[in-house]
Amino acid sequence: MNLILLGAPGAGKGTQAETICGRLHIPAISTGNIIREALKSGTEMGKKAQSFMDKGELVPDEVVIGIVKDRLQQDDCKNGFVLDGFPRTIPQAEALDKMDVTIDKVIEIHVPDEQIVARMSGRRVCADCGASYHMLYKKPKVAGKCNFCGGALVQRTDDRPETVRARLKEYHTKTEPLKDYYQKQGKLAVVEGQEEVADTSRLTLAAIEA
Repeated sequence: MNLILLGAPGAGKGTQAETICGRLHIPAISTGNIIREALKSGTEMGKKAQSFMDKGELVPDEVVIGIVKDRLQQDDCKNGFVLDGFPRTIPQAEALDKMDVTIDKVIEIHVPDEQIVARMSGRRVCADCGASYHMLYKKPKVAGKCNFCGGALVQRTDDRPETVRARLKEYHTKTEPLKDYYQKQGKLAVVEGQEEVADTSRLTLAAIEA
């Protein structure tokens, strides 16, 4: 089964991709990971991506699409795959449709913006050992201190509310239109993200099997 996972930053797509892969025994294909793999292995598309990154520029669509196409042609994708982080835009989705690949279902993990902001802005990490905490769900024993090494807990720039809101705005502008695109193809299923990851996983697997 060939699947696409949609969802805003912080909606928990990565965790659901792992769950699906474990159940269906198919690979999860993350755009970031396959670009890094292409750079490491020195493929033609990897070298093209490197040339843009060396100049501090974003890797253009045509190169990302080429890397994804190469990855989908590998043997482990013969029985299916989960795309996580691609496509991000309508042009990328159109390019995917032109490949010799049929997408069976598109799953959106939906979590309200304010809930995502609360989830992500509550994260803290230890500046010394990197242990992770959450101010609501995984509090340290002593406020501001790591349970393991006593180091100071800090908030990463990516987890600041203003940063999270900016990423959500970009998602709604560029990626959310994919919902309509795949709805028109009759492939979209929406899963409401739950407080417990296991509950979201249960709903996600049910949507795939429906």
